[in-house]
Amino acid sequence: MIQIYNNTEEINITAADLFVASAQKAIAEKGKFTAVLTGGSSPAGIYKLLASDAYKNKIDWSKVYIFWGDERWVPLNDDLSNAKMSYATLLSHVTIPQENIFEMYKDGVTPEEYTVTYEQILRKILGEEGKFDLILLGMGDDGHTASLFPGEAVLEEQTKWVDAYYLAPQKMHRITLTAPLINKAEKIVVVAFGEKKTHALKEVTTGAYNPTLYPMQLIKPVSGELLFLVDKAAAGTN
Repeated sequence: MIQIYNNTEEINITAADLFVASAQKAIAEKGKFTAVLTGGSSPAGIYKLLASDAYKNKIDWSKVYIFWGDERWVPLNDDLSNAKMSYATLLSHVTIPQENIFEMYKDGVTPEEYTVTYEQILRKILGEEGKFDLILLGMGDDGHTASLFPGEAVLEEQTKWVDAYYLAPQKMHRITLTAPLINKAEKIVVVAFGEKKTHALKEVTTGAYNPTLYPMQLIKPVSGELLFLVDKAAAGTN
């Protein structure tokens, strides 16, 4: 489903409301809420809203478990780190236990080695079903999501929950959740705004199925809900 908004402020409010509602529902039903954060600049406004006085007290953060959809393989204090941005805008401002936060990076190991550890953590928290309550995703101008980039072998992965590889065009290693794991989620929310996203959004949602070129097309929930929150510029309706 695609929902079109006038501006990013409306998107941020809707996404924050969805986050709160999902958290309250999951905690009421099973005593914990498992959420996946996304990086880049798109979600910063959402995170700041969740950390505000108007929102943060609506969630029992002691029962929230935070993961990431992907990460650049850089130290947590690096400006390129998705985790660093998430701490600056949200996690450092709410009462979530540090042991409930699972960054996609660890000093002293390779990204390939850490994929095994991260999958073990996921199986411990999620169980063998591997079902997150909520996953937040962005979408690149090229139609990528998480670190599922066009033409990369990771797009073919069917068994691993987590994968890592060297992304040559960016000259860096990336670690990412795989499409099969993402698709198990209860709710997947994709945020996209700005006219630079117009072409990719159109191809992903109404174009021919070509996930090698537009990896976002791989995101098709098994039994959950997929929701695109976009502005008029991205939708090409302004």
